[in-house]
Amino acid sequence: MDIITILVIIGVALAAFAVGYFFRKSLAEAKIVSAENEAKKILEEAQKDAEAKKREAILESKEEVLKLRNEFEKDSRERRLELQRQERRLVQKEENMDRKADAIEKKEEILDKKESEIDAVKAQLTEVYNKQLSELERISGLTSEEAKQILLADVENEIQHEVAIMIKDMENKAKEEGEKRAREIISLAIQRCAADHVAEVTVAVIPLPNDEMKGRIIGREGRNIRAFETLTGIDLIIDDTPEAVILSGFDPIRREVARVALEKLIVDGRIHPARIEEMVEKARKEVNNQLREAGEQATFDTGVHGLHPELVLLLGRLKYRTSYGQNVLKHSIEVAHLSGLMAAELGIDVQITKRAGLLHDIGKSVDHEVEGPHVTIGVDLARKYKESSEVIHAIAAHHGDEDPKTIIAVLVQAADAISAARPGARRETLESYIKRLTKLEEIANSFEGVDKSYAIQAGREIRIMVKPDKIDDIGAIRLVRDIAKRIENELDYPGQIKVVSIRETRVVEYAK
Repeated sequence: MDIITILVIIGVALAAFAVGYFFRKSLAEAKIVSAENEAKKILEEAQKDAEAKKREAILESKEEVLKLRNEFEKDSRERRLELQRQERRLVQKEENMDRKADAIEKKEEILDKKESEIDAVKAQLTEVYNKQLSELERISGLTSEEAKQILLADVENEIQHEVAIMIKDMENKAKEEGEKRAREIISLAIQRCAADHVAEVTVAVIPLPNDEMKGRIIGREGRNIRAFETLTGIDLIIDDTPEAVILSGFDPIRREVARVALEKLIVDGRIHPARIEEMVEKARKEVNNQLREAGEQATFDTGVHGLHPELVLLLGRLKYRTSYGQNVLKHSIEVAHLSGLMAAELGIDVQITKRAGLLHDIGKSVDHEVEGPHVTIGVDLARKYKESSEVIHAIAAHHGDEDPKTIIAVLVQAADAISAARPGARRETLESYIKRLTKLEEIANSFEGVDKSYAIQAGREIRIMVKPDKIDDIGAIRLVRDIAKRIENELDYPGQIKVVSIRETRVVEYAK
């Protein structure tokens, strides 16, 4: 290829490039012009919209300003009216005050005039009084001070006499009211307390699945029954009663352990000395758990909390303790409720009173293991487990071994007597109960020199009023001993009966 051809090709290429360049430039300029026109158009429309919105905003602002102006004018009118009303009321009050001030001034003038008149009359009365006093002194021959002393002495004597009469009347009324109130409180407490009465016995009957079980209980040559009685301390009676054996013993807890153990042995079927020992030990643990649960239930029922765990266990032991056939735990719960109800009526501390009532017979839980009366044992237990002095004193005084020094002790003593003396509470019919009380009084009244006798404390005490002119102090001692001997010989009764003789000398004189 020669140079001319190459140059031609280059020239053609350059020409084509130039033509394309100019063509693209013209297209770009046309697009730019079109875009500018479009932008101008959009800008004009935006300006129109802005102007329209501006006019709308101005109109809304004017309307809001007009509305606020109307509200302000309305509020201003109302305030002006209120101010006018208040101004009128103030003007009326000022006018009323002016009228009252005028009236007060007139009354003051009248009072001043009357005061002057009263002073004049007072001066006249004083002058008359002095003249009369001088005349009386001249006639009587006594000065005013001497006459005053005589008059005061006479008045003092009359007042002392009247005061003594009033005091006696008030004492009588107070006694009557006190007795009435006491009866109301006791009757209300009894009505509101509905405790169960449970009578216990000293034997338990255990049913057997068949009579062949009796031979297995006895064992070869009686070894099983001997092991059972040795481990439990309870007599196991096997007689002709069909499909039943009897457990007999005066310790109710041991009897319960024996009952539980025997029932477990009957269910298990394997009865031999080693198995008996194992079941008795399990029964003891089970009964101990029952005792603790019973004690906790008693504290829950009475609302007494914070007792020492050992006291709770001892309370549970009362479940299997009886007094004249009455369940002691039920009795203690009833005493707690009764004493608490009476304390509430009197405004005394209910919690302390209930606590003392619940624990008053706690000594009975171990009285067959510890020597001494249950009152002394209970006091020692209460001291041991850090009970309060009020509770300890109530326990000590609930049978009259100590004189009650607090109202709580008196309430516990009364609640104990109510619970024990209520007919049906203890294993004694109402008829035999009344007969025994009547017989006690008949025996006491049969002795010479006895004026009156009263059986109290559910027949546990008899008080004898003797005639002081027929029986002296030595004779009263002999009389009490004779009555006690005759009661022992003629009556059957549980526990002991306290015989008290009262010899009183009265001197009476009548003013005529």
